[in-house]
Amino acid sequence: MKITVDFEECLKDSPRFRATIEEVEGDVCELESKLDKLVKLCIGMIDAGKAYNAANKQFVNGIRELAQQSAKDEVIESSLTKFAESLQEMINYHTILFDQAQRSIKTQLQTFVKDDLRKFKEAKKQFDKVSEEKENALIKNAQAPRNKQHEVEEATNILTATRKCFRHIVLDYVLQINVLQSKRRSEILKSMLSFMYAHLTFFHQGYDLFSELQPLMKQLGGQLDQLVVDAAKEKRDMEQKHSTIQQKAALQDFSNDDTKLEYNVDADNGIAMEGYLFKRASNAFKTWNRRWFSIQNNQLVYQKKFKDNPTVVVEDLRLCTVKHCEDIERRFCFEVVSPTKSCMMQADSEKLRQAWIKAVQNSIATAFRDKGDSGEKLDRKSSTSTGSLDSGGEPKERSLKGESALQKVLAIPGNACCCDCGQPDPRWASINLGITLCIQCSGIHRSLGVHFSKVRSLTLDSWEPELLKLMCELGNRVINQIYEARREELGARKPQPGDPRHEVEAYIKAKYVDRRFVRRPSDEELRNKVVSLSKEEKRLSSSSDHLPPKAPPPTPKLRPGSHASGQSAAACGKEARRDSLFCPDELDSLFSYFDTSSKLRSMKSADSGIQNSADGSREMLATTPSSNSLADAEAAEAPPVPATLPTASPCKEVVFFEPKEYSPGLQLYWASFSRSLPDMAEALAHGAEVNWVNTEEDKRTPLIMAVHGGSLVTCEFLLQNAVNVNQLDAQGRGPLHHATMLGHTGQVCLFLKRGANQNAADIDEKTPLSIAVEAANADIVTLLRLAKMNEEMREAEGPYNPSGDETYQDIFQDFTHMASNDPDKLNRYQQYDPQRP
Repeated sequence: MKITVDFEECLKDSPRFRATIEEVEGDVCELESKLDKLVKLCIGMIDAGKAYNAANKQFVNGIRELAQQSAKDEVIESSLTKFAESLQEMINYHTILFDQAQRSIKTQLQTFVKDDLRKFKEAKKQFDKVSEEKENALIKNAQAPRNKQHEVEEATNILTATRKCFRHIVLDYVLQINVLQSKRRSEILKSMLSFMYAHLTFFHQGYDLFSELQPLMKQLGGQLDQLVVDAAKEKRDMEQKHSTIQQKAALQDFSNDDTKLEYNVDADNGIAMEGYLFKRASNAFKTWNRRWFSIQNNQLVYQKKFKDNPTVVVEDLRLCTVKHCEDIERRFCFEVVSPTKSCMMQADSEKLRQAWIKAVQNSIATAFRDKGDSGEKLDRKSSTSTGSLDSGGEPKERSLKGESALQKVLAIPGNACCCDCGQPDPRWASINLGITLCIQCSGIHRSLGVHFSKVRSLTLDSWEPELLKLMCELGNRVINQIYEARREELGARKPQPGDPRHEVEAYIKAKYVDRRFVRRPSDEELRNKVVSLSKEEKRLSSSSDHLPPKAPPPTPKLRPGSHASGQSAAACGKEARRDSLFCPDELDSLFSYFDTSSKLRSMKSADSGIQNSADGSREMLATTPSSNSLADAEAAEAPPVPATLPTASPCKEVVFFEPKEYSPGLQLYWASFSRSLPDMAEALAHGAEVNWVNTEEDKRTPLIMAVHGGSLVTCEFLLQNAVNVNQLDAQGRGPLHHATMLGHTGQVCLFLKRGANQNAADIDEKTPLSIAVEAANADIVTLLRLAKMNEEMREAEGPYNPSGDETYQDIFQDFTHMASNDPDKLNRYQQYDPQRP
């Protein structure tokens, strides 16, 4: 309804004008309410449309994935791809429609409400105010007494001014009302017409799109008829199979046997027998739980759910026995007993109990019969040969994973945010740089290549203790002081969270690949740095906590039984010590396990010394120096060694000589010896070659100097940065030689895990094993022997087991944990006083 206010009528301020104004104000108030509601509904529609588009995009992606999965069926793959493309086009049309709705409805109407209606409200406020002032002026003029001339004049003047102001404001108000009434029609109609044209375009585009798709849809409709016929035939076949199985199950019910169990050692899936059993828990309540048991690969395992990893009850059936249990209240019980524990189980019937007992017994016999096969594994968790490495026979955590590693690494100052962009709460790390990264920066680091950055997850991957210590030695703050030293000087902007990927990638490449922000030291600064690092030798030598273990004095050759008439080991007092972490019984069982590979021994029969070597090392390590000599044990399979062994310091003393030229490689050389990881990282950033050779010092390398420094973490840092673990010095000795000569058991373990060649001989034709035997270091001899045997077994098995034996891996894991977390257990030799008679 069009409402127009007359300008002449407003000057009269008549009741008709007041009624018209009241009607207009009510209409405008209702108009504002309706427009606000329409805008809100439009916003809701747009938001719902965007959510629909997002869900529709996911649905289309699902169609594409289904098409890729059906790549072998050309009809399905091509049809689904075409449908996905058409639906994606419709999503694009919807997006255009919602954008047009936002421009035509939301933007235009909001502008009308905020601008025009706001002006009307402001004009109304002024009109109401001046109306009230005019009313007050009229009342005051009427009340002025006749005999007080000055009050009459004052009231008259106020009334005149107020009327003048009223006429001005009321005319403006009426003008605003008329303009608003005229404009509301054009604004509303223009907005809605634009919206309707958007719909017209949308439906035209959709019609054209599906008109092109219609022939394909008709063709597929004709093919569906044959598919329905095929589906009906398959259904009949399945119903027949269902009936057959149902009859078979009914016969089993009639025979009162719920499950038909058969022992099949040659089963294709490796599972000789499986079924449900009740298992008694080892807790204080002795609760019984029903679990799915199976005998597979000479192990007895169970699982609660199909997706659960099987829990191993007996890890090698050759080590266990099985027996009936009639002394408990429950029926049909039997017990499987291993050297470390026993497991009580209950079958559902006597027939099933007998079947399980017979299956376990057959598996034990089969395991003993096939014990020479290379595929058989003896896990050390249940083996008595390595029980001393675990406390109380309970399995321990071999590597840190998840929140434990995350908490330790993020506790380092600066690591709580991404090293490159500052994103808080990072979950990734570069292990050769020692920094934490967000997920976007970690992807960019991966693209650089492992020669620049090796990325690992802080929550998903397992972390070896030496690698975790390496991360804790460096950190974002230390690395950024090196790689961003000149960033502010060059005016480079550091990325922020949410920056485009290409900007972050350009910055990371400039930082780590081009090393644009690294400050190059002057010759004098480099000289001072090298001299300072070389002086760390005195500080390290003065600290008893950092002294490398001293080599024991020469062990004189003794004939067997020579100690029978001399003093016993007990009489030696403090001089008597245990040479190995393994007791004699453990070593006998351990080496017996490795010797059982008859297939391996037959393949190596051409070298009879290997068999003798294995037996000899077992004999050597199973006895203490008071009853037999390591040198005597080794004499059976190694060339004769000189009667006089090396002195107490078998390695050349590290002394700093003024070099001819100072270089980043020399800084890395001395930083490796002084255990200063920040200085090592700085040297690599300055372009130091990780395999740099000091020609003035017997061609020693940074890794050899790290061995002499006695730090496992320093060696790990160099290994993570692609150092050659087999690079030799002028004496033909590699890092493994030097670690063996110094008695660094943890470093020996680390180098063997990283592929060090233990068969390499120096210029004196001595291998690390012969050096360890001369030094009477039983722990290192054990590691070298086991590594050699594992290598032989891996060569025999070829591609079937490229990683080698699990027992070997577990033993090395234990040595790794001791070297990182409790090194005193491996440094027993440094307590030996070579001056003691």
